[in-house]
Formats: sequence, C-alpha cells, structure tokens
Amino acid sequence: MIKHDESVVMRAIALCFKPFLKVEEALIYCDLGRTQFTKRCEEFGVYKNESGYFSREQLNKMMSGEPSPYIAAVHGLKLKKIR
Repeated sequence: MIKHDESVVMRAIALCFKPFLKVEEALIYCDLGRTQFTKRCEEFGVYKNESGYFSREQLNKMMSGEPSPYIAAVHGLKLKKIR
C-alpha cells in the first residue's frame, strides 16, 4: 500500500512534464483504481511500452472524455433489419 506522503510526492512528479509514467504514477495521474485503470486501458488500447512505461499522450486521450474507439466503431456500423 502506498503511504500518503509517497502518494503526494508521486502525484507531484506525475503532474510535471514527464512524457512517460510508471504504472503507479499513471494510476495517480488518471485518478483511478487499479482495476478501473486496467479496464479503461483495454477499452482504449493503451499499453505499456517496451520499458514498462505508459505514454502520457495516450493517457490524455483516454481521459479526455471521448467514447472509446470500439464504441465509436459500433455506432458507425449500419445493420440490415431482418423482418
């Protein structure tokens, strides 16, 4: 478990100008729990790079409030109605 002091320090570091964030920093940056973070990352296709870091740019897209690409693709489908 992360101590409160460590959380404050990690939040300050995460909100600085780092282009890549560690897993714990990404959790704090997105303000999500581990399971919600994992679920949203899967939904938006956000993955760690080879070094084990998340791209801040991708996290910003995920947290922008736009629907996931999967939901947008489903709304774009045109289905035939069956009688």
